[in-house]
Amino acid sequence: MENKLVVLVGQYSNKGRKEINQDFHDLCIPNGHTLTTKGVAIAIADGISSSKVSQEASKLSVVSFLQDYYATPESWSVKKSASTVINSINSWIYSQNRKNHYHLDKDKGYVCTFSGMVIKSTSAHIFHIGDVRIYKLRDGKFEQLTQDHRVSVSSEKSYLSRALGIDSNLNIDYSSINVEENDIFIFATDGVYEFIDQKFIDQSIKRYENDLDTVAKIIIEKAYDNGSDDNLTVQLVKIDKLPNKDLKEIHKQLNQRPIPPILEEGKIFDGYNILTKLSSSPRSHVYLAVDQTSQTKVVVKIPSTELQNDEAYLESFLLEEWIGKRINNKHVVKTFDAKRKSNYLYTVTEFIEGETLHQWMIDNPNPSLNKIRNIAEQIAKALQAFYRQEMIHQDLRPQNILIDKNEVIKIIDFGSAKVKGIEEIDTYIEQFHIQGTAQYTAPEYYVGNSGTHQSDIYSLAVIVYQMLSAKLPYGTNVIKCSTKSDQKKLKYDSLNTDEYNIPSWIDETLKKALSVEANNRYSEVSEFVHDLSHPNPTFLRKERAPIYVRSPIIFWKSIAVIEIFIIFYLLK
Repeated sequence: MENKLVVLVGQYSNKGRKEINQDFHDLCIPNGHTLTTKGVAIAIADGISSSKVSQEASKLSVVSFLQDYYATPESWSVKKSASTVINSINSWIYSQNRKNHYHLDKDKGYVCTFSGMVIKSTSAHIFHIGDVRIYKLRDGKFEQLTQDHRVSVSSEKSYLSRALGIDSNLNIDYSSINVEENDIFIFATDGVYEFIDQKFIDQSIKRYENDLDTVAKIIIEKAYDNGSDDNLTVQLVKIDKLPNKDLKEIHKQLNQRPIPPILEEGKIFDGYNILTKLSSSPRSHVYLAVDQTSQTKVVVKIPSTELQNDEAYLESFLLEEWIGKRINNKHVVKTFDAKRKSNYLYTVTEFIEGETLHQWMIDNPNPSLNKIRNIAEQIAKALQAFYRQEMIHQDLRPQNILIDKNEVIKIIDFGSAKVKGIEEIDTYIEQFHIQGTAQYTAPEYYVGNSGTHQSDIYSLAVIVYQMLSAKLPYGTNVIKCSTKSDQKKLKYDSLNTDEYNIPSWIDETLKKALSVEANNRYSEVSEFVHDLSHPNPTFLRKERAPIYVRSPIIFWKSIAVIEIFIIFYLLK
């Protein structure tokens, strides 16, 4: 049986006793891959009756939402994708009101309420502004999933407190719930839900369960007969089948492409002329090759046959390829799309003439501060490319960073990355007990917490600290701490000593970025690299560390000399 989301839908709208219909509704059920990565989107909007143009805002908001949501990156979470689109729609509608006289009276302009839902994998994500309601019907029980944004003036009069187009700043209600097969979601404008009871809706669904369009029309007609004096719109969405979340979107490719054998130099492999082996490990083999079609040098990476039954490793191998095709940044190695059929499981990336940052650090044991800053800034730009895609790298270390002959930094390995959009589809196989490489791994991983972009900031700060001092900020003690109480005992090894001659404000910058508690670190990687070059006034106010901290050896030698003089003096 095909493993995919299947929904049944029904919808109907009528102007009712109004002159025009200011409601608008629609939905999108994409085909194939997009159904898996983006899900089913439903949207409904209700214009305000006091405005003669709000129907245009309703139509624009629904149409734009359904078009633009599917244009957002697959790596983004539903929340980020939909919220970004809705805020953009609001900004545009608000700007139109500001261009004409409507900004003088918010009840006369392009204003509408909006409710949307995205059903992806086994979750429903709800976005709500205004008073269109969404209900869930499960096993005969109704649950209202949205809260009306209305303020009552009296028992007979109320006004909208939130809607699209009213203000430049939009406050969207967001929630997500797990869905089950046979759940039914009902979207209804106030012209419907104020004039019909839930029992009638339930009875109508049971009577025409295979024809939800008929159910929608019956509901509208009943509300009209009950005296509704407003536009009437209703949408019904039934969950017919749910995908198996444990069947991984990426992992499904493993049965389609076998792992190739060890490649031989001088041989042709899937259209690539293998020149030489660049590296080999128990996990993978990496080769320099020439693409016979383009005649360009590329890097071919194949997984080790010894790990052909290790699903966690193979999933990370495929994830690296998936990510590489979605990030376009000069500081992230490019992954090439196959121009021909791939008969085996492997990845192809650009060839970079250079060395790892690990080797560079060995060759350059005393780099200048400006050189270190430049490297840190380039790594930060690469990380920002990941964050824009709602990804966390999770394995930042010198061995995963290349520096080419022009001193341009490239991140070359991201199989351990966490991708929000993929997490919503799949139940990840746990790749490692601890993500990344021990000495660069943030402390939160060791106590079982999930990583954030602040975990990457910690790893970058370790690299900077190591370039400055050739040591680690906590030695090897972080690895030994598996509880919060143990971690609280960790002491940062300050570089504000005569041995390193590092300005105190840079040391304070590193200390903050390397905080054991993630929330005490920088919230953005750009803030960290900025403070590496621009003295933070807060840090400048801190006094230089006393001599017994900066140079303990000199301090105790001085004490010893003083004591000797005192002894000689007393013996006279």
